[in-house]
Amino acid sequence: MNYLNNLNVFKRRRNTSSTGDSSSAVSSPATPAIDAAGCSGAPAGNGSGTPQRRKKKSKNGRKRTISVVPISEVTEASLELWRTLPPKIRHDPSMVSFQQVELEHARLHGDCHEDSFPEIQGLEEDGAEEDDDEEEEEEDEEYENEFITINVTNEEGQNKEIGHVKEKKEIPKPHVHHLAGHYIGNITPPKHDDINDTGQNNLDEDHPFRKYSKIICLFITWLLIMSFMVVKDEKLVEPKHLSISPGKTKAYILPHLPQSTRIKVTLEGTFLSEPYSNITEHYLEVYLQMLSSTLETNATDLFSASSAKNISEPWYIPIVHPYLFDSAPIVKEQRLFDIIDSNYEQLHQTNGGLVRLMIRSNIQASMPIAIRYDQSPVNRDVGVIYAAFVLIFLYVLIIWEIVHRTFAAVIASTLAISILAALNDRPTMEDIIGWIDVETILLLFSMMILVAILAETGIFDFLSVYIYKITNGKIWSLIHCLCLCTVLISSFLDNVTTVLLMAPITIRLCEVMDMNPVPILMAITVHANIGGTTTPVGDPPNIIITSNQYILKHGVTFLTFTAHMLVGVIIVVITTNIHLRIIYKNINHLRMHEPKELKELRRNIKVWERAAGKIPPYSKDANIVRETLMKKVKLLRHQYKKKMTKGTVPEDIYRSTLEELQREHPIKNRPLLIKSGVVCVFIVSLFFLESIPELRRLSSGWAALLGVVLLLIISDKNDMDAVLSRVEWPTLLFFAAMFTLMEAVERMGLIDWIGHATETIILSVSEDLRLAVAIIIILWISALTSAFVDSIPVTAMMVKIVVALSEKAYLGLPLQPMVWALAFGPCLGGNGTLVGASANVICAGIAEQHGYRFSFMDYFKLGFPIMLVSVFVTTGYLIMAHVVFAWH
Repeated sequence: MNYLNNLNVFKRRRNTSSTGDSSSAVSSPATPAIDAAGCSGAPAGNGSGTPQRRKKKSKNGRKRTISVVPISEVTEASLELWRTLPPKIRHDPSMVSFQQVELEHARLHGDCHEDSFPEIQGLEEDGAEEDDDEEEEEEDEEYENEFITINVTNEEGQNKEIGHVKEKKEIPKPHVHHLAGHYIGNITPPKHDDINDTGQNNLDEDHPFRKYSKIICLFITWLLIMSFMVVKDEKLVEPKHLSISPGKTKAYILPHLPQSTRIKVTLEGTFLSEPYSNITEHYLEVYLQMLSSTLETNATDLFSASSAKNISEPWYIPIVHPYLFDSAPIVKEQRLFDIIDSNYEQLHQTNGGLVRLMIRSNIQASMPIAIRYDQSPVNRDVGVIYAAFVLIFLYVLIIWEIVHRTFAAVIASTLAISILAALNDRPTMEDIIGWIDVETILLLFSMMILVAILAETGIFDFLSVYIYKITNGKIWSLIHCLCLCTVLISSFLDNVTTVLLMAPITIRLCEVMDMNPVPILMAITVHANIGGTTTPVGDPPNIIITSNQYILKHGVTFLTFTAHMLVGVIIVVITTNIHLRIIYKNINHLRMHEPKELKELRRNIKVWERAAGKIPPYSKDANIVRETLMKKVKLLRHQYKKKMTKGTVPEDIYRSTLEELQREHPIKNRPLLIKSGVVCVFIVSLFFLESIPELRRLSSGWAALLGVVLLLIISDKNDMDAVLSRVEWPTLLFFAAMFTLMEAVERMGLIDWIGHATETIILSVSEDLRLAVAIIIILWISALTSAFVDSIPVTAMMVKIVVALSEKAYLGLPLQPMVWALAFGPCLGGNGTLVGASANVICAGIAEQHGYRFSFMDYFKLGFPIMLVSVFVTTGYLIMAHVVFAWH
């Protein structure tokens, strides 16, 4: 029977009933309207759990469902295909055209099926339509509790099951977290039994081969270290004090023949550093002579000029004027003299050959000096290879998390010292202690105690709630707010202090919003390193650069430094935030748990796609149904994408969470907060005074320590065990080991090799391209090197190269563009790896203290691409500003 002719009657009936509750797509299943034939007047409710379809307002202001397929296109064959679909799909509002035709067919024939009653039948899928896939079964289990079985008691007192009705589930009220603890919300704190000292799960216990392989390799390394340290003695180079008479050449005979083709000579005296060599005419000349003799040569002729041969180029050292000898500071200068192979062979083949050091000056006064010499220095060509091996060994231990990074640094630094011993250059204990930057260790120690005391006031919880309030629970607004605050603070405080202050706030905010703190912590660490680039006091490399007297005398002041760096920092911050938006386009990657509504949408998409896939596209009627299903899939995907990238907390959850957070987390100890605030102002003021050369009396470490001591006094802290327990001792030990390692590899010649290669490349290009090449080489070499080697020795080495290039007038290289390139390089390069900057390691330590952890590779995947992009953008800025527009 062609029942489609009766659709006009059905349309009129639908229009007359639209003012009631008979809207097919939006009517509630609770009170279905039953017509005379006993059929439901609302063929499909929205109780299926599927997302609401797009609705259109009618002229009378009410919403009515818009079907994706017109009723006129529904044929008998397509209706038969529709009947084969699962009830959940048949009763969806997007299938309203088929539902209306089916309802009209039922009215005409008087055969109402149970499927026509979704309010009673329920919206669960047929068992035959369930997928055997394990993932689908796991997702379906999450929804089993959404359906309840209704049992009614009949007159005989027997329970009778009448069907399944979907339970109306309330939106779960968010669990408000206690911010004072380390683990809050849905985040389960890791158990100490499940985590070993390396921060890893007990993989070694599950893989015995890996465990014993690690033990064997580390034991072999220990044996090598012990053997080298036991066999070789410490190298003691005692100074010799000489007096250089005016107009005479002082000859100092070396007691032993050199053991290699190199002799390292170190002089101490009232010298001028190389950048000031052009302001004096007084100099000291040093060179080597070889004394050869035969059997016929007597002792008197041995020291005659006729038997001497110069075997090195002269070394000229500028010295101060004689009347400043008593007041000028002592400066240390060293030089590595190379002896060609022919002279070296002649020296050892000749009977009674000697080497003497010739020293003379052109001043008319006696000059005292101290001399040290090393006749078996480290062969730099071999030392560079060993240094690279040690660094690779360190990164293998850290990247693959074989041991904890602190233990890895201790092993690598000890191995480097043992290699120096094998190369006959074992340092003394005094040398090793001098390698450790106590200033940085003192700063970190003091700031850790300060942050621990500040946490007792509840200020971090209070600020977290405030930021949560002003960002309205929007994830990206929160991230951008944290990053910008980090950049501003890091511009005036060092990046380590900034991370110590911002990391606790970030962790608490993420826990409130059920977000994974690890990506956000890495993001603020990246911005701390970027912000530290802005001013001379923001990062240790900047302090090294602006402390150089030659650079200061060439117009690099606090204001000029900040003006040139600020433009580049703004560009880098913008590109970095865009980069973060691209990386975390899927907002779920930032969440600890996927929201339930997204899980349900994803599940519904799979259900509809599976239903569409079962309809063969062999006829027009099948295509009608298939097209209807695919349009629904497209709509669901659009809703899923919109919710996935929206990144906001629902309004009701946001309001309830904010109210409870404000009630539970006020300031806990206002007197202690006031005292801590006064101390913080005091410390920051000393930090600023340090940037003024005339007022530079206290270093950053001393300023922080004095502030912490003051806070302990006025807060009357008696339980020092509790205070010291907050100090990240593994982090401090890691820094001490890394300082030792960097000095050891520098002593092997790695840093000098990098500097020499950089200078060679710059000098090899034509003059018109030299400035652009110099900017690119200095920026990229310092950035890439600082990503894997500590930035402090890299900056100290590159400063010498920049000054040397600027002094060579024939090169025509202005100083300031190279200084800006050097300032950007180490600061931005520190974002490349976890050990590239001190702030990175500090942030990782704070995360572990709060129960979160990110590995070397976790940080590398985020930080290294950001580092490459930021350095590339900075290169363009420097080229445009100083090569194209000559802003210097």
